[in-house]
Parts: sequence; structure tokens; C-alpha cells
Amino acid sequence: MLIAVVIGGLLGYLIGRLPGLLIGAALGYWLAHRLRKSIIGRLAQAQNQFLDSIFAVMGCLCKADGRVTEDELEVSRRLWERLRLNEAQRAQARTAFTRGKAADFDLDAELARVRRVTGGHRGMLQLFLQVQLSAVAADGQIHPAEREMLLRVARGLGFSEAEVAQMEALLRGGGSQAAGGAPSGQALEDAYRVLGVSADTSDAEIKKAYRRLMSQNHPDKLAGKGLPDSMREMAEQRTREIGNAYELIRKARAVNA
Repeated sequence: MLIAVVIGGLLGYLIGRLPGLLIGAALGYWLAHRLRKSIIGRLAQAQNQFLDSIFAVMGCLCKADGRVTEDELEVSRRLWERLRLNEAQRAQARTAFTRGKAADFDLDAELARVRRVTGGHRGMLQLFLQVQLSAVAADGQIHPAEREMLLRVARGLGFSEAEVAQMEALLRGGGSQAAGGAPSGQALEDAYRVLGVSADTSDAEIKKAYRRLMSQNHPDKLAGKGLPDSMREMAEQRTREIGNAYELIRKARAVNA
């Protein structure tokens, strides 16, 4: 805002000396203030739309096997708590969830809306899909109809089946043993999946994949793309899990070197 005031003042001074400087500075302040309000307003709208779509698609996925279980409902309620939604926001989430369960819910249109709201940012879309995966896996199993619907959601967001497997590994806590102890074969396998690489991938390529994922999922970068403040904790947890996976792989390779 200060830059706009200075530029406006300088232009005003060149045109009308001291009176022009005052008018130009005031005009610069007014324009900067209007622009700031517009940007904040658009960001808030994008955040509301993102949350609304999360619960609508969640409702659709949970109904995919013909019924919504109590475990699946509990996931949505825990998400309310984790996101610290107020009563009005919870009511909006319930309405969105019910909208997603309806027989005439247009899933493809909703996914197009998500892509538009996020600007197609991979980190935002990954977080969106990971929330959906957590919901359908809440009862300890993923019904074939739910998996089919989940893959449809993934494709609608631009992800492959392999990338869904990558997120499932993250959900299982891939890399969670990085803090100590010998990793199990499953943990190491999941760590490779989290980074989207294989055991045959070179150290340099693994490091490159790790840095790319950390860049895509950085909370500050996601916030600029419309991530609600209440979801920042989830984004931070995701980056920690990616870091854990990378550290587990590094330790395992050092031991086997």
C-alpha cells in the first residue's frame, strides 16, 4: 500500500506539483485499499467454496456403497473439530454433505469447481483428495464401490491410480518410523510410495522428488491458493509426513550402503 501511495504522489507531483502530490497520494491509497479488499474478498470466497466442496464430495463418496456408516459420519464430525468450524460453518458443512448424498448430485461439475477454485494447484488438490480418502477408509475398509468412486474423483482432479496409492501410503503413516528403530519392509515400501519413487530410484532423483513435494505442499504456498486457515495444520502435518518418509529412506540406504 505504501508503494502505491508513493507512486501516486510522485505522478501527482509531476503533473500538479504540491497539490498534485497530495491528490495523487490520496488516489494511490484509495486504489490500493480497494484492490486489497477485492483480493481478500476473492480469497475468502475461494476458501468457503473449497470447504463446501470437501464436504459435498465426502457425502457422495460415503454414500457410494449404498449407505453412510456411523464411522464415516464420525470422520466428518472430527473434521469439523480439527478445522475448528463454528456453528454456522458446521451447518454449512452438514448441508454440503447432504447435497453430496443426493441422487442427482453432479460429481463431475463439483470436481470442475474444485479445479477452478484451486487454480489446478497440485498441493491443494492432493490435500482435497487425501481428506476424501480418510473419510472412506474410516471404517477400516474401502468398499469396491467406494474405491471406484474414489478413483473417479482422483481422475476428475487430474490424478492417476498410482498417485492414489501414494496418498494411501501417506495415510498409513509412510515414514513414521523415521524417528528411530529399524523400519519394517512395509514402512519402507510406503515411504517410497509417499515420494512417488521406487527402491531402484537414484539418491539424486529421490531428493528431487522430495523437494518437489515439499514445494507443492508448503502451507504458505497453499494459503496463497485459497487454503482455509483452519486447514493449515493439515498441510503442515502432510509436509512432516513427507519429510519423515524421506528421512526413513535416507537412513535405510545409509545402513545398506
